[in-house]
Amino acid sequence: MDANNDPDCTGIITWMHTFSPSKMWIRGLSLLQKPYLHINTQYNKSIPWDEIDMDYMNLHQSAHGDREHGFIGARMNIPRKVIVGHWSDETVIKKIGSWMRSAIGAYESKRLKVLRLSDNMRNVAVTEGDKVEAEIKLGWSVNHWAIGDLVARMNEVTDAQIEEQMDRYVKDYEIATKNIDAIRYQAKIEVALRSMLEEGNFGAFTTNFEDLYGMEQLPGLAVQNLMKNGYGFGAEGDWKTAAMTRIIKLMSQGKSEGTTFMEDYTYSFEPGNEMIMGAHMLEVCPSVADDKPRIEVRPLSIGGKSDPARLIFNGTKGSAIVVTLIDLGGRFRMIVNDIECVVPKHDMPNLPVARVLWKPLPDLSTSAEAWILAGGAHHSVLTYAVTADEMRDFAEILGIEFIHINANTNINKLKNELRWNDIAWRLKDL
Repeated sequence: MDANNDPDCTGIITWMHTFSPSKMWIRGLSLLQKPYLHINTQYNKSIPWDEIDMDYMNLHQSAHGDREHGFIGARMNIPRKVIVGHWSDETVIKKIGSWMRSAIGAYESKRLKVLRLSDNMRNVAVTEGDKVEAEIKLGWSVNHWAIGDLVARMNEVTDAQIEEQMDRYVKDYEIATKNIDAIRYQAKIEVALRSMLEEGNFGAFTTNFEDLYGMEQLPGLAVQNLMKNGYGFGAEGDWKTAAMTRIIKLMSQGKSEGTTFMEDYTYSFEPGNEMIMGAHMLEVCPSVADDKPRIEVRPLSIGGKSDPARLIFNGTKGSAIVVTLIDLGGRFRMIVNDIECVVPKHDMPNLPVARVLWKPLPDLSTSAEAWILAGGAHHSVLTYAVTADEMRDFAEILGIEFIHINANTNINKLKNELRWNDIAWRLKDL
């Protein structure tokens, strides 16, 4: 009960240095609402062969006690992580740290508020979902504010506030345009939007290019900079990806690698060099940039507004994952794909957006087929900082179906996994 009510506690860790009958844990574990890690360890690393006696055996019964403790967790069907090894081993310490990041993600999920400016893009299926079920299952409070609320807030922004925001842009980015007024307009959007987020204690937000009434530009640079500051974002009203971006950003705290909202845009089917180029019309987070991003003002052939200022850059090289969350009607499914991000070999002077180029594992055709069979969205979260195992732990804590596309993925086995999962999750609801 103390753990449940402690706002600074994101989970509990248990272990047995000696034997402990575990019926005594039933009442406490039946009340537990926080993530639960069971470590199977012991104080001594090695057996003292020449000195070992029954006193030693009685005081070092982790092999005994942790099995008793493990049984009660299984008998009560409590979701839990099990880590085995000596407490001083670096591998064990890293596993504990990874699980702690997953617990932090679950903690943020249970308190997350998402600001939706307007609704979902018209006639799009995958960005829809059951917001009531999301709050029951995941803890997300997802509610709508009109674009007029943002416009009204923008009208209150002062020149001094804009200048202060412009100073930050000049410090962090290369100004590669003479159209300073367009950048100032994005600064105005950011100041107003940040005040709404802070006032409502929102961790994530969405916009929609189909609803820009009263605005001169689609939010671009403003959104990118807010993501850099830790906010989650989803385009076209995609509140699920907005929430997951925020959660994964918090899970990666303390790491230098970046996390961003992402969209699969176009393929390279060149034999032996198959890749996906991810981008969006504007909104990719500069935390994944491989060099200092440039602020440019370019035409945008969507939204019907003035040319917006935006950050342009290439994504950095390295191992990463892309994560999507979909609503299947009766349950949520998380799909994760391991990827290798690469540096583009060609300049793209006519592409006025930030972009990341990657090779999905095990290969493009298998990855894309698996993603489509599983129902994966075109929007995702790309992160260099959080691992697939950490997302699996997060999903298990919250009771979400988890599909992992990786170097070992086989389509026939995946089809069977999807069939079995469908049966198991339907039975779970009976």
